[in-house]
Amino acid sequence: MRRLGCGFFVVLALAASAAATGSGVRIKDLTMVAGARDNQLVGYGLVAGLAGDGDRNPIYTQQTLANLLQRYGINVGAAQLMMISAKNVAVVMVTADIPAFAKPGSRLDVTVASMGDAGSLQGGVLLQTALLGADNRVYAVAQGPVAVGGFTAGPGGGGGATVTKNHPTTAQIIGGALVEREIPATIVRNDSIELLLRDPSFTLASRMETAINDLFTNSAVALDSTTVRVRLPHGAETVPVDFVARIEAIEVVPDTAARIIINERTGTIVATSRIKISNCAISHGNITINVASTLNVSQPAPLTGSNATTVVTPSTTTDVTENKARLVALPDLPTVEQVATSLNALGVTPRDMMAIFQAMKEAGALQAELLIR
Repeated sequence: MRRLGCGFFVVLALAASAAATGSGVRIKDLTMVAGARDNQLVGYGLVAGLAGDGDRNPIYTQQTLANLLQRYGINVGAAQLMMISAKNVAVVMVTADIPAFAKPGSRLDVTVASMGDAGSLQGGVLLQTALLGADNRVYAVAQGPVAVGGFTAGPGGGGGATVTKNHPTTAQIIGGALVEREIPATIVRNDSIELLLRDPSFTLASRMETAINDLFTNSAVALDSTTVRVRLPHGAETVPVDFVARIEAIEVVPDTAARIIINERTGTIVATSRIKISNCAISHGNITINVASTLNVSQPAPLTGSNATTVVTPSTTTDVTENKARLVALPDLPTVEQVATSLNALGVTPRDMMAIFQAMKEAGALQAELLIR
């Protein structure tokens, strides 16, 4: 029998936000330029050379293999189709992201995932696969040996043991795709560019507008919580790269929301620096129940006859322990450092701290957004 250990830990984001420290963050790190976006590509192909770990002869794998052979002049009829063995190949889906302004000849990283019932892609080679965009046009072609970040070992089946690490049916090819067609991208419209905030905020959009106008007078306007439109100066319409670079280098002070994120699966708690706890009192205790079961053997006395038998009698002991709890009054805690110090002084576990945060939120004492994952 194997015992699994599960550890819990707490992460409190003690690093104060830029608003508290006064340091700025580049616009480049907070926004993206409208039009300069990635696009998704997908393709359907075959991975060969799997040494018996491939698909177990599903009809679509056999048909795909027959179509591949036909491209090279080998015709496979309907009668021979069912005789094709697919144990060394696997049908896969190939995905990639192509960035804006990617030129023909540049390379992309691709992800390869088994579509059928292959046992592993270890040691396989992806055959030439066309990668299509949402418009069903080919923008890149992928090929090459796959790199699997896991493995499967052992005979499996009845009476056999199998050890699996990570996902051996998913692989990557670094630089495995060649761009064949550039996706047109336009970042200047009506002599203006638009900056899209990665984390929408009216406050940050307003600060960004002010910071840009300090350098380029009356050129920026915040349209909403996500978009800041910047008008290009005269002469920069045809060569906007230098202007965009200067805009991206401007520093602004971001506005961090008061937020606590709890991950119950891992016991992780992350709190931003703006959380605040109003005056409240906390009492938290635990009840521990221990149940012990033992087996006692009752044997008959000597010379009691042939009808006497040995009897096994179970004995169960239950012990209930309730830890004493104190009602602790917390003062007004305006900073994350004070919140962390006060809660750590209670000596509670991360799981208890999760319950305390939820109870504080229900009581209205926690002035922050609480997100449970």
